[in-house]
Amino acid sequence: MRDSLARIWGLTRRAVFGSGAGIGLLMAGIALALIGVELWVDVKMIAWTRRFYDAVEQMETAAAMRELGVFAVLVTASAAIFLTSDYLRKRLRLRWRQKLTGQALDRWTGGKAYWHLRPGLSAVTVDNPDQRIAEDCDRFVALLLLLTLDLVGRIAGVVTYIAILWTLSDFVLSFSLFGVGIEIPRYMVWLALLYVLVSSLITHAVGWPLKSLYFRHERREADFRHSLVQVRDNATEIAQSGGEAAERRRLDARFEGIRHNWLHLIRRELILGLFTRPYYQTVLRVPLFFALPAYFAGSVTFGGLMQLSGTFSRVTTTLSWFIFQYKELAEFAAVSHRLDELFRATGDPEPVAGAVTAIERTHGGDVALRVSGLTLATPEGRWLAPVPDRVIRPGERIWISGASGQGKTTLLAAITGLWRYGEGRIDMPTGRMIVLPQRPHLFSDGLAAAACYPSDPADVPPDRLRSVLERLGLTHRLGALSADGPDDGDAALEGLSLGERQRLALARVLLHRPDWVILDEATSSLDAASEAHLLALLRRELPRAAILCVAHRDPVGLDPTGTWFIGEVPQDERKTA
Repeated sequence: MRDSLARIWGLTRRAVFGSGAGIGLLMAGIALALIGVELWVDVKMIAWTRRFYDAVEQMETAAAMRELGVFAVLVTASAAIFLTSDYLRKRLRLRWRQKLTGQALDRWTGGKAYWHLRPGLSAVTVDNPDQRIAEDCDRFVALLLLLTLDLVGRIAGVVTYIAILWTLSDFVLSFSLFGVGIEIPRYMVWLALLYVLVSSLITHAVGWPLKSLYFRHERREADFRHSLVQVRDNATEIAQSGGEAAERRRLDARFEGIRHNWLHLIRRELILGLFTRPYYQTVLRVPLFFALPAYFAGSVTFGGLMQLSGTFSRVTTTLSWFIFQYKELAEFAAVSHRLDELFRATGDPEPVAGAVTAIERTHGGDVALRVSGLTLATPEGRWLAPVPDRVIRPGERIWISGASGQGKTTLLAAITGLWRYGEGRIDMPTGRMIVLPQRPHLFSDGLAAAACYPSDPADVPPDRLRSVLERLGLTHRLGALSADGPDDGDAALEGLSLGERQRLALARVLLHRPDWVILDEATSSLDAASEAHLLALLRRELPRAAILCVAHRDPVGLDPTGTWFIGEVPQDERKTA
């Protein structure tokens, strides 16, 4: 309980306090004030109950009609308060969700946590971060508002209702038990408290496993959705490989996890419901039965009976907040746990325990890239072959060669500052750097956004963008671009081959004109002639830029000024090296 409350408080501070907190707190204050007004209207309704039923019992038509008018006014006021409060809560939910989501995105993208927290790269991994950011932030704020404002209202209400019930039940219940006379003054108050206390204890005893079940349910649902997204993203490869049966096995396995946990969940909810459902259905009727002894003893009138039972009902339903909201409380604890895990893990992603992280990186302002004494390792502790020392200066074009699995891509990750496992020294150069992978990711914002990434396509003149795409052999795709600017839509990316994707990624180099270009097999899907043509184009367009090219074949068009062998150098290449 203490751990859950600590997590909830930490997330609440993120969502509620900080910059711009005043407006949100003001809205929350108004919502709380409306709870007080609504309580005042309800107290008036309690008094109205007695007056109306007494008028009915005494056949006073005029008084009864007058009370119907009062009833209409009270109902109108209650409806207006509810709608105003509901509007404020929804605005507040959106405001606090935006703030919490923004902080989650800052933590997820800042410090490249999204890269370091992938499975196998860190001591702690975060499963389904997309769901935690998109859904858990919203659900946390929704439950926070529901449970906190509702709880405050219930606390204020129970104090008020108990005070009224104490005043109304100014009589003594007398009975004998085993020959002993017993008198209980104001028995309705003590009976209400005892009734709810026992019911709350039973509810918690039966429902406490729900938190862990809800936690696993959210995780397994997210795993299933992620697997479906993977099928969509790799549709062509799956279809051409005839992989439907394999994908179905994978999806069935994910769904089996959902089914297994769901069975446990519905069984536990059934067990909880065996108590709570009868409780829900009787809590509004039992007060009348409990008040009948006072009515039969002549201690209250019929109107007083209805007022007394109504007040008792309000006390029990208000005190039963824990029972009525138990499932939501369990879900709130589970959501808070998942979301707090995300914030803790992304604060400072920890390396794998025991792995060597002794790579020294400096940014001394030198125009050259210097690598010395560098040996990279895997997170599991396996050392790769030492990387030959190298100094690369602006304008040089280096072919990075070596057999598969020798660590070429890992070296690039170390140069860009991502890879932290190993030892040695990397002196980073000044200037802007762009890295193009073998399979460039194209975002759903369209052709222009993919070509200009990470810049805003609105900042790139349309004529310049068209010229670059034409020079890269993408003239047949220009129809997707708007004549007024780079507003092309998602459909422009449909049907792009991997070679076309690589051409589109090369547009980023020509548009941004960086000082350092790193190509990780970025032209591997092009035919030899096209590859030579495009690499020559880069060489001509960026004569002062240093280009590092990982490739399994000699990048002829690049006209390398040197070769950097990574791993074991083949015997016939050692003399050349």
